Amino acid sequence: MMEVNNIQKALDRHWAASAEGDQVAEHEIYHDDAVCEYPQSGEVIHGRHNLQLLRSHHPGKPSGFMIRRMVGEGELWVTEYVITYGGKPVYTVSIMQFRDGKVSHETQYFADPFDAPAWRAQWVERVV
Repeated sequence: MMEVNNIQKALDRHWAASAEGDQVAEHEIYHDDAVCEYPQSGEVIHGRHNLQLLRSHHPGKPSGFMIRRMVGEGELWVTEYVITYGGKPVYTVSIMQFRDGKVSHETQYFADPFDAPAWRAQWVERVV
């Protein structure tokens, strides 16, 4: 149970630093040899140093950051969150695999919002 609490605390610090734009604190969670994948663009980033450089050169700074859900057990943790860039929300999922208390592998998925089709309105609840 202690390891789970430590990982949750590390994730809380990581996401708070990410929201604040603190590039140093945001990347403390990663092993030096961590690998991060962006499957939608076909990119793989090797190493904490390269990941930090890539993120620090992002042309847009987020104007909003909200964690929707964070769940995990053992070495596998998933965080769903929304990043807002220029007033536009980007729904994001981060899947992190830990080794010795730090992230060794992360996969991130990014999705733009879309309009719900009218044909399924009778079966869904609309939340805005």
